[in-house]
Parts: sequence; C-alpha cells; structure tokens
Amino acid sequence: MPAMRAPLILPLFLAGLSLCQAQTTAPNPSSAGGTRPEAQSAGVEKRTERIQIEDAGSRIEELRVGGETRSITVQPKGDMPSYQVQPGSGQRSWKIAIF
Repeated sequence: MPAMRAPLILPLFLAGLSLCQAQTTAPNPSSAGGTRPEAQSAGVEKRTERIQIEDAGSRIEELRVGGETRSITVQPKGDMPSYQVQPGSGQRSWKIAIF
C-alpha cells in the first residue's frame, strides 16, 4: 500500500504548484515569513515570499524572491523523506545524510 502512495504525490505537488502560480493577490505580511527585502538590484528592493500549501498528502513550501521561485521543498505525509524540486527543470533531489 505505501508503494502506491508515491505516484499520487506528484499530481498533488503539481496541483499545488499551479495554485501557487495562480495567486495574484499580495501575501499577508503576518503569515508564514511575511515580506522583507532580501537582495538589492539597482536600488530596488526585492520582496521575499514564503508560500506554504498543505493538503492531506503533503506540505509544499516555496521561496520566491522578487517574484522568481528560488526553492521548492515537498514534505510528504507519513514516513517519507522530504525533497527539493529545482524550479527551472523540475528535477527532484533528496538529502541523504544531514549533519
């Protein structure tokens, strides 16, 4: 039964990403991370957004700086390890040993 859970996570993850990209309203500064200047480019501050989406199968955390996605972390429910998704390519990577 746990082997069948893994193929279901990818569609949930992709649905969560599409919801993240569909958001057009400004985030609430009092929510998860708020906004703050992260980097400066030609005197313009870039807004940092931390977006969390959680459903019955997983929790997805996305970091955006200046509207550009910098990192995506997926934490599946249960005993599966979390993994990173590369924003440009969609490749997944797991941390094997954490020191």
